[in-house]
Amino acid sequence: MSIVFVPKKLRGKAKVNQETIQRLLDENDQLVRCITEYMQKGRAVECVQYQQILHRNIVYLATIADASPDNVPCPPCNPPPLHTHI
Repeated sequence: MSIVFVPKKLRGKAKVNQETIQRLLDENDQLVRCITEYMQKGRAVECVQYQQILHRNIVYLATIADASPDNVPCPPCNPPPLHTHI
């Protein structure tokens, strides 16, 4: 079961910290690996439950990011210059 699942009576009381976020990211990594493995084996039906958990985790992380008071926009990316052969 995902660590994001919290019973209704405890919702809104969970503390969100860096450890919780990292555990979610690790869980998402495992979910993606499981989904990939099942897809490679042609077992798409089994992927659905993992995709739902992954989706819930991603939405939860996005909600945390949006609600974060120290949410600072990332600076624009400066891609490395393309090397051209002369």
